[in-house]
Amino acid sequence: MLSILPLEKYRTTARAQFLANLILPRAKEQAMTPLREILEQRRLSALFQPIIDLKSGEFLGFEGLIRGPADSPLHSPINLFGAAEQQGLQLELEMLSRQIVLESFAKLNLPGNLFLNVSPEALTNPSFKDGQTLAFLRKLGLDPGRVIIEITENQPTFDFEGMRDALLHYRGMGFKIAIDDLGEGFSSLRLWSELRPEFIKIDMHFVQGVDHDPVKLQFLKSIQHIAESCGTHVIAEGVETEAELRVVKDIGIALGQGYFIARPSPTPPLLAPTETSRIINSSNIALFPKAEFNQRSQTTAHKLLTYVEPVHPDSLIDHIFERFNTNPALRIIPVVKNSVPLGLINRYHFIDRFAKPFQRELHCKKPCSELIQGDPLLVEKGMPIEELSHFMAEADSRHFADGFIITENGRYIGVSSGQDLLRELTPMQLEAARYANPLTLLPGNVPINEHIERLLHANTPFVACYCDLDHFKPFNDTYSYRKGDEMIQLTGRILSWACDPKLDFIGHIGGDDFILLMQSRDWKARCEQALRSFEQAAELLFKEEHLVAGGYRSEGRDGVVKFHPLTCLSIGATQVSPRQFMSHHEVSAAMTDAKKMAKKIHGNSLFIEVRNAVTRQ
Repeated sequence: MLSILPLEKYRTTARAQFLANLILPRAKEQAMTPLREILEQRRLSALFQPIIDLKSGEFLGFEGLIRGPADSPLHSPINLFGAAEQQGLQLELEMLSRQIVLESFAKLNLPGNLFLNVSPEALTNPSFKDGQTLAFLRKLGLDPGRVIIEITENQPTFDFEGMRDALLHYRGMGFKIAIDDLGEGFSSLRLWSELRPEFIKIDMHFVQGVDHDPVKLQFLKSIQHIAESCGTHVIAEGVETEAELRVVKDIGIALGQGYFIARPSPTPPLLAPTETSRIINSSNIALFPKAEFNQRSQTTAHKLLTYVEPVHPDSLIDHIFERFNTNPALRIIPVVKNSVPLGLINRYHFIDRFAKPFQRELHCKKPCSELIQGDPLLVEKGMPIEELSHFMAEADSRHFADGFIITENGRYIGVSSGQDLLRELTPMQLEAARYANPLTLLPGNVPINEHIERLLHANTPFVACYCDLDHFKPFNDTYSYRKGDEMIQLTGRILSWACDPKLDFIGHIGGDDFILLMQSRDWKARCEQALRSFEQAAELLFKEEHLVAGGYRSEGRDGVVKFHPLTCLSIGATQVSPRQFMSHHEVSAAMTDAKKMAKKIHGNSLFIEVRNAVTRQ
């Protein structure tokens, strides 16, 4: 056999061209032979992967998948369909694949529905639309109402009108429609809007890892919300772990598919695995990944801008007198030349300098440039205000009072002050603290309340614990606030270690107060372990003489110096049964009462509210 490799060396010669014309067609013909043989000999096999109803735990149906010969490089569907595309045999391969999937589904007598993969190109092809598939179904004894046409999108779809017409035609014959890989394809959202399918499959990229990725979680929530509004059932593809299944189920997604449920098989199971059924039937809810609150606001320095008419550096000081005198609210006057800021004249510095007798008469005819003290602080309008706050903290302290100049590409556009910055920054920081405590980075009030509402809505029994440090203020006063922060962080770590990461939620509402929302069966033992761990670890924060004495003397809240015991941890636990409380406000009140009782107990303590207690199963 001749080799085509030497052609690279001689491709510019006539002889090389002759050889290329002779050999390349033969090579192409040889490359096509394996795929053509597969098609002619029908050497394709069907696999089926179950799709489970996440409420009932039963299989809604099966997706039909195709594989090439096991002893061939074309066994993989990627290789198989890739070769068909290269050789222009896509339609032939898809038509044969569809026949084999339908035949196998009928032969196995599988229950439920069949999800049949169809490309947009085949969908609008006359050979698919002319009734061949319907006739084939009748021959196999399959009802078209059990077949869902699953549109697979590998290329951009532009003929939406043709697609819609075709699907209306198939719906009229009893077929249902599904769109595959939402979020991965070229125009799947447009297809969803245009075709209004009964089912939509979310691409596995957004499902895998959703238990620890808040962005993916938000994507799934958004898709589920849209689906509910238009009557579409969502199928989460690629569910591979228990944690992913829990999150997908709790979002409210109707259907799931993936290796954790069942792998593709020539003879698929008809019932869900025991572990999958246990999760679906469990009343426990998943812990959603912590949504990192975006503390980097989109607010920029431009929002702080106030335009003040600038003065030229040659303007007379007497003109400055007039500006300040006629406008009592004017705090600063920018000095600008050819749009380039040179400095600021502060009202109070100006008045202080010229308050003495005859100062105005002596200096009123001098240029105002003499009043500029040091270089101004220049801030580009697009600078985020959090970055601006750090910028000002590192700059000369005079800029906070004097103010700063806001520029656009170095040109003057306005002024602002440290007071304006604080006025904008403070509510943003307070809002951020509601989502994540800045000291421990644990979830704050908003996610705590949201999780309680999810537990109540799901009628899930749980234990709500309010954890608080006793005698903490005297520790702060005696050992410093830095040590106090260290103790709070230590408490957060100990409580986190005590929680089951799959079932128990921990939040930090501020100061030395923490919340545990526990679904774990051994919650009591976990709380008791947290108390023991705190008692041992906290000893490292006290001086030896204070440990020996069991406390220390310091000034109390009433101003009287007295002896205070060592700081300890109190946990008030309230067992919440389904429909016992209507809102997070009621749960919070019950937790607070339990905490007050725990604080009455000496030392590290756990108080369990038993009036409405339920036995955990």
